[in-house]
Amino acid sequence: MTLHRASGNWRLGLLLTLITAACWATLPIALKLVLQALDPITLTWFRFVVAALFTGAWLGLRGRLGGYRALDGRGWAMLGVAALMLVGNYVFYLLGVQHTTPANAQLLIQLAPLLMALGGIWVFGERFRAAQWLGLLLLFAGMGLFFADQLAASARAPGYVLGSSLVVVGAIVWALYALLQKQLLVRLGSMQILLFIYVFASIALLPFAHPASLLKLDGLHWALLAYCAFNTIGAYGAFAEALAHWEASRVSAILATTPLLCIAAAWAVHALWPQWLAPERITLTGWIGAALVVVGSAAVSLLNARR
Repeated sequence: MTLHRASGNWRLGLLLTLITAACWATLPIALKLVLQALDPITLTWFRFVVAALFTGAWLGLRGRLGGYRALDGRGWAMLGVAALMLVGNYVFYLLGVQHTTPANAQLLIQLAPLLMALGGIWVFGERFRAAQWLGLLLLFAGMGLFFADQLAASARAPGYVLGSSLVVVGAIVWALYALLQKQLLVRLGSMQILLFIYVFASIALLPFAHPASLLKLDGLHWALLAYCAFNTIGAYGAFAEALAHWEASRVSAILATTPLLCIAAAWAVHALWPQWLAPERITLTGWIGAALVVVGSAAVSLLNARR
């Protein structure tokens, strides 16, 4: 089987990877600010509608809107469950961000790709090296330290445990979605799968959304809402293109630093506009935990691509 080879343009690959990391690091901050003026369901519904419109247009221009006839009953059932799981990921993550800090949400969501990796071992018979298991242990240890550090400040933020739990649930359902998508790729392209999910979510969430509340947003919150809507499209577009120019292991290693970038971004926003966002309160224990999460994620990613 012919394997994909990166173009070797590492500078472009690095730039696109940094764009992806910046998008993912700043998304929870933008979501936190938009939630001051908009309810979580309407915000999630709007993001899905925008994603559906642009994904549908992109596939339509390339004549790739078809292909769903290749699915049998089991395939449609898997696609439906995958849609429910991704909707759950969006909703649970957003509810978690509403009750906890952006940096904490971004760190805990790192569980998602690791749970997917564990699911790949169980479902698809993939293998981990001993060093990768060590990286996984470091990641979980780091999350435990960071959680303990932030829990000590829960008196100032009583919703921390609830928010953290919701983000963890969001990570679990995302891992289930990713495993289902991996199997569905046998019959459909990734963008075709996502288009169905976006349309499904837009219709399913509409009865619970309040589109009229969008008219009450001011210019700042409209700008933040637009950023949230286009963030995922831009992030995944840059991510896919980065993989075309740079090795997957190097891309993954850079993306593992996203929680630290989120902490830096949250501090920058608080420094510039203290009325918008409360400061992140992290002690030395929390910093050690965050560092272990980054090291553990990077170890699993780097070693996973080697043969």
